[in-house]
Amino acid sequence: MTTRLRIPAHLLRIAPACVAAAVALAGNAQAGSTQIFDELRFGASASIQGGRSHEDGLFPEVSLFFDPFGARDAKDWTEQLARPRFNIGTSVGVNGEATQVFSGLDWKVNFTRKAFIEAGFGGVVHNGRTAEKGDGPGLGCNLLFHEYVGLGFDFSEHWDAVAQVAHSSHANLCSGPNDGMTRAGVQIGYKF
Repeated sequence: MTTRLRIPAHLLRIAPACVAAAVALAGNAQAGSTQIFDELRFGASASIQGGRSHEDGLFPEVSLFFDPFGARDAKDWTEQLARPRFNIGTSVGVNGEATQVFSGLDWKVNFTRKAFIEAGFGGVVHNGRTAEKGDGPGLGCNLLFHEYVGLGFDFSEHWDAVAQVAHSSHANLCSGPNDGMTRAGVQIGYKF
């Protein structure tokens, strides 16, 4: 029998309130002179790994982006690369699979007026299995690197969509298996 760490129910119950508070704060920041948040994204992903490392089901996701360096005001791709955004987010395992909470830097570069590519790098904390037993990835440790690439389209000044592939693993820096988690999905973003 496999024992999995579970996210306490009380934490899952407060998640919608946290998202509502973030949206409210973003609206207040937009009305004032200082904008705290740059973009809020919602979507879902699925495991694209094969074999015993495959994770079942869809993973609801939410990400919040901050723009302290003025990436939105960059005039060309070199300025866009020099001005990363910060992000924090989660990918929720709803079928007993691993839930991830991640944070890091995000680089977004437009290659047309509306289309863009983005890449990110940071860290993730998860509640998945660290040992190799049963189905699903053996992850070695609970703190992993997190990187992603995406292709997106700006529909308007406020709305965009991104197709993204994200990978989390420990790069053999801790003992135990390093199957990693690789998920692909789509997110819809609202830019404040």
